[in-house]
Amino acid sequence: MTRLALPLLLLPALALCGADTPTSAQRQLTKDIAGRTAGKPARCVPTANGGEALRVIDNQTLAYRDGRTLWVSRLDAPCPGLAPARTLVTETFGGQYCRGDRFYSLQPGSTMPGPFCLLGEFTPYRRPR
Repeated sequence: MTRLALPLLLLPALALCGADTPTSAQRQLTKDIAGRTAGKPARCVPTANGGEALRVIDNQTLAYRDGRTLWVSRLDAPCPGLAPARTLVTETFGGQYCRGDRFYSLQPGSTMPGPFCLLGEFTPYRRPR
């Protein structure tokens, strides 16, 4: 085996080792959810008026805050190329996000959209009163 072949064999193993390391967006979501109670998932939720837009947590999770409620959408399948640093473009109708609405992401500085993916149901997380 040549010197170059051994490091190339190790690359997939190294990539797998880092796969379980939470990103800063995942750590922030965990912190935001702490102390909140999950409610019944909703098919559609109002878009945040004056609140924050949908933000990418990881390739299968989106979230946004609307007043006192933190809404988390877990996609049915991972969305290729979806990452926290990307811009999210959604196709919504009637002022709400709904399960099955299409979206895609853009890499900063790029005009080439990623693949279309579908929103999942939205789970509300609220602080106890």
